[in-house]
Amino acid sequence: MKKAVGRIVSLFVALVIVFSLAACGKGHTGKPSGANDAAHQEAVIKLSLWHLSNSDSDTNKIVKENAIKTFQEQNQNVELEVDTVENESYKTKIKTAIAANEAPDVFFVWGAGFAKPFVDAGKVLPIDEYLKDGTKDKLLPGTLANFTYDGKVYGLPACMWIAVLYCNEELFNGHNVKIPDTFDELLTAVKAFRANGIDPITVGEKDRWPGMFYQNIFAIRTAGVELSNKALNKEASFDDPRFVESAVKLKELVDAEAFEEGILGLSNDEAQANFIQGKIPMFYMGNWAASQMEAESSKVKGKVVVRNFPALAGAQGDAKGALGGAIDGYMVSAETKHKEEAVALQKHMCESIDTGAYQAGNALPAWKAEVDESKLSPLAVEIANVAKDSTGFVLAWDTFLDPAAADVHKNLVQEIFAGVKTPEEFVKEMQALNKE
Repeated sequence: MKKAVGRIVSLFVALVIVFSLAACGKGHTGKPSGANDAAHQEAVIKLSLWHLSNSDSDTNKIVKENAIKTFQEQNQNVELEVDTVENESYKTKIKTAIAANEAPDVFFVWGAGFAKPFVDAGKVLPIDEYLKDGTKDKLLPGTLANFTYDGKVYGLPACMWIAVLYCNEELFNGHNVKIPDTFDELLTAVKAFRANGIDPITVGEKDRWPGMFYQNIFAIRTAGVELSNKALNKEASFDDPRFVESAVKLKELVDAEAFEEGILGLSNDEAQANFIQGKIPMFYMGNWAASQMEAESSKVKGKVVVRNFPALAGAQGDAKGALGGAIDGYMVSAETKHKEEAVALQKHMCESIDTGAYQAGNALPAWKAEVDESKLSPLAVEIANVAKDSTGFVLAWDTFLDPAAADVHKNLVQEIFAGVKTPEEFVKEMQALNKE
């Protein structure tokens, strides 16, 4: 022990002498005065991070900013280059970047079919070896399913979600209309609001994916959770009467003039704003929309109740199945030069966003978050109860399918809204995708 201490002391003395000599040397023979600064710059690890942008009024923006801030505070040797992009533009940007070998170190991604081409191309880092530190124990059962390919884990979830039918209780009560629990009651409500000159439902079909939600949930009602998942996995045919019926029911809503006028030119943000301004009684959307409805500026604050999408009498599917699941997450580029640090950022972003978004009432937890649920908004609690009451989940089809098939799917649904595609044509063209 004494010898070890002696060696340490000797080394320390030697270092002091070296630095003293360097300090006493003439200026023109030593290193430039900025050399230490340059060495410090070289020690800083730079990581690029891409994620979805949020509007200033969306509390998820603050959640993400806080996650980034706390990571930088805890890892001062890491410099983050952050880029945020809007939902639809992001899908194009990340696909292009990965194809060109220009992916950021850490990036937001939808799991399942959306990320599969990235994984298949070897562009994503498998992270199993980095999860042996107890990370897996922090996750709720099943939440890694959509980030696991061929038995390896490539991503982590940042939340779970569920789509619910938001209803403006003030408009329903004011016009003596029952909030619908069944499809027949939904059609009755549509007819009643139309009679009063009110657009019953708003949807931002310009963006395509919001309208897709309707066909997807109808498929859960007509075909069920199990068959829907099998068809998406190419283990069953879309060319099935039960999937035809899902498109038939959507067409019935369109023909009943259930939707706000001009929806093909309406973005999701615009549609949501119309609901929040108290103009529209119904809006079917993910739980992330709840925070803006509870904002101080919202005209529907305290007036919104939620339901799972109405059940279909006599249908063969699941009356309490839901659209949603754990699909939003982050992955790490296989080309990152700093794997340890990049995975640390990935873990931090996912866990922090998950807890923060749940606390803000924007998401359901995929991680075992310690949150005081008494502080959640009544609307967030309602949504959580709908999720607990659900008998199974199916992801939004555009995130389950590979990107090319997802694009075709959204176009096909949009054509039902536009009245130029029949339900029979819809399922035949969907099944054609399963044969590719």
